Amino acid sequence: MANGNLKLAVQKKGRLSEKTMEMLKACGLEVDNYGERLLVPSRNYDIDILFLRDDDIPEYVKDGVADIGIVGENVMVEKQAAVSIVKRLGFSKCRLLIAVPENKELSNLNEINAKTIATSYPNILKSFLKENSLNAKIIEISGSVEIAPSLGVADMICDIVSTGNTLKMNKLKKSFPVFESEAVLIQSSAVEMDAHKKELLDNLLIRIDSVLTAKKSKYLMMNVPKNQLEKVIEILPSIKSPTVLPLADENLVAVHAVIPSETFWQINNKLKYAGASGILLLQIDNMIV
Repeated sequence: MANGNLKLAVQKKGRLSEKTMEMLKACGLEVDNYGERLLVPSRNYDIDILFLRDDDIPEYVKDGVADIGIVGENVMVEKQAAVSIVKRLGFSKCRLLIAVPENKELSNLNEINAKTIATSYPNILKSFLKENSLNAKIIEISGSVEIAPSLGVADMICDIVSTGNTLKMNKLKKSFPVFESEAVLIQSSAVEMDAHKKELLDNLLIRIDSVLTAKKSKYLMMNVPKNQLEKVIEILPSIKSPTVLPLADENLVAVHAVIPSETFWQINNKLKYAGASGILLLQIDNMIV
């Protein structure tokens, strides 16, 4: 492994792994189907991808076996390894919540006092209880935390929730939020990276920024009457000044702009009322601003 390449640890299987590989490929990295291999080099970049259990990633990064890693922030915080966040990646978002049986009520945090809570995240939960001056018994369980209340093992649980379907299946309901998590890029706080690897990481971060910015943006194209151009430009929440191009019809111009994705449906009707036509919204793969 001592080939001078940047070593990136990622989750071997699961949704986080899929999203991570999608991002890396959008960054232009060519990585073969990895199957059951531990390490796969990129064909067009000096980087080796290590496929690991997510729980192991913070430790591998801390010890310098991997230079950087992509992992859920919840795992990073729970493992308490000497690593730091280089970049928040904005995907695989989830929440660590307190959940109680459907027939119980938890109206305020003080009702947690003297209760028993089952969790796979004892360190995060312990910090939450301390921050809120609460005193509850923590029972650490690996996997299937949701069944603890029905078995009489705990009064409530603290677990990662995405859709909430698993809670409903186990007759539990959401209560107080404990921790917000997303995928993060981490590096060791203890191991110094050499100059070559720093350069590789800096270049990779530029690519990641490009992909993340593009994901939040769309390319908007439309035809606009010349006498309505100023009004249309006022409507546009453009990231940069829009491009205005002449058309064969001298009364019209083409307007191209990059806009935040979530704003399109807020301005679509306004653009139509201002006279815009032939409105096209296109996906952007990469964007450097």
